[in-house]
Amino acid sequence: MKNIYMKLLKSAAVIAVAFSMTSCLEKLPGDYILEEEGMKNLSDAEQTLTGIYTAYMSSALYSGYLTLCPDIQADFVYAVQGNTNQFGTHWLWDIRSTNSEVESVYAALYRVIGRCNFYLDQVEELRNSLTDDAEIQYLDYYTGEVYCARALAYSELLKCYCKAYDPATAESELGVVLADSYFGEKPARRASLKESYEFVIRDLEKAEEMLDEENDGFDAPYFTNASAHAIHARVALYMQDWDAAIEHSTVLIDSDAFMLATARSYATDTQTFLQYLWTNDTSYENIWRIGYTATSYGGAQGSVFLNFTTDYTYYYPDYVPAQWVLDLYDSGDMRYNAYFANAKTGYPHQLTWPLLVKYYGNEGLMQNLIYHVNMPKPLRLAEQYLIRAEAYCQKTNYSSASADLSALRESRFSAGGTISVNAGNWQQTISDERVRELYMEGFRLHDLKRWGKGFERTPQSQTQSEGSSLKIEAGDPLFVWPIPNHEIVSPGSQIQPNESNR
Repeated sequence: MKNIYMKLLKSAAVIAVAFSMTSCLEKLPGDYILEEEGMKNLSDAEQTLTGIYTAYMSSALYSGYLTLCPDIQADFVYAVQGNTNQFGTHWLWDIRSTNSEVESVYAALYRVIGRCNFYLDQVEELRNSLTDDAEIQYLDYYTGEVYCARALAYSELLKCYCKAYDPATAESELGVVLADSYFGEKPARRASLKESYEFVIRDLEKAEEMLDEENDGFDAPYFTNASAHAIHARVALYMQDWDAAIEHSTVLIDSDAFMLATARSYATDTQTFLQYLWTNDTSYENIWRIGYTATSYGGAQGSVFLNFTTDYTYYYPDYVPAQWVLDLYDSGDMRYNAYFANAKTGYPHQLTWPLLVKYYGNEGLMQNLIYHVNMPKPLRLAEQYLIRAEAYCQKTNYSSASADLSALRESRFSAGGTISVNAGNWQQTISDERVRELYMEGFRLHDLKRWGKGFERTPQSQTQSEGSSLKIEAGDPLFVWPIPNHEIVSPGSQIQPNESNR
């Protein structure tokens, strides 16, 4: 079955999408399969599934805005003097409901959801028409992938456009528009936060039931049973369901299909497995990776940190890492060398600084002169260790949390790496470790939001003065992105705005 999926995904091309700015909830399956033809056979179902995976290649999602904007908005980077102002409104906390990145992320996620709904609305009729048991088995597996894809898209909408989940208030807080079918008209209104998260959990439970764990494997470019558990663990953590977070992360940590990328042994003559994870995007710890080829790939998420292609001689980064982040790494922590490299920039001020090279680019793609493009790795085993450690701490099981953190750190250190947490230090320790491991992977803004923390910037060398001195209090409305204005004002819309809408 894996070979069929691999063949399917390798043949997928980037598909142009027609997008009406009147509403992101408009139905758009016609861009990859004729609506009037629908899903008549297994081949049509495969085509529809391919369209879903292609939608996840969007530069508005993991290879661009969804990954970069939350961390640029938070306290991870500083804008360099002379930068191009890309993502400048996020860095300045001047985000409006007409912001192009906010609109694009929202649209791209609902595009995924629309394609999933197009499939799910028709799959039962198709299944009933099939007589071959093997085809039925394939179709059921495809359906599990679609439920997983929809759950992930909704979970990202909840992370960006809703408040952090509090079990005591979730029923009265705004969630997202639950567009659960393609055909038929329904009023566009937001469900409660509780209803929205419960919808995601139901989709994940269906995916876990339909996806066979025997097909789990590292670097999978399609959703697997492991993918569903990884998303479930993350969502459970966000819901403060500590037991479920532990349960689902344990499935992955105990799995024989995955292993942390170690810095203590080599994948090649010159690169450790940890380095190879980022230079070639392949690793035993990748649970789900978006597969790119030289003719089918997403955005260049490394550009704003390097801009080497300006003259192919110097680097002109828009953003450089915050000094406090760099100071978090101990001398034996090999993540530092895998993520950062000291370089003199090409600006007139000649700033020399550790630049982010985590997304320098996939070496295979660079052979085709495609720079700063890496295959996104939205689901990694390392995150599962961090999820379980945090959940253990919430249950005051500090010895198990210490074991998980130590296991992760030992894989990242040239020697040593063990660490211990207790009632007094676990929150800061978990926070620091998530910074060190997940730097610039899109988690920081939501982490601060769910922990009820703010932050303060103080100027660094050769950084843009505007925004370098910025204090954001916990609970600031812009921790929750505004709902795009066109969603609020489109005809027939009953969508309520966020407090940050302006």
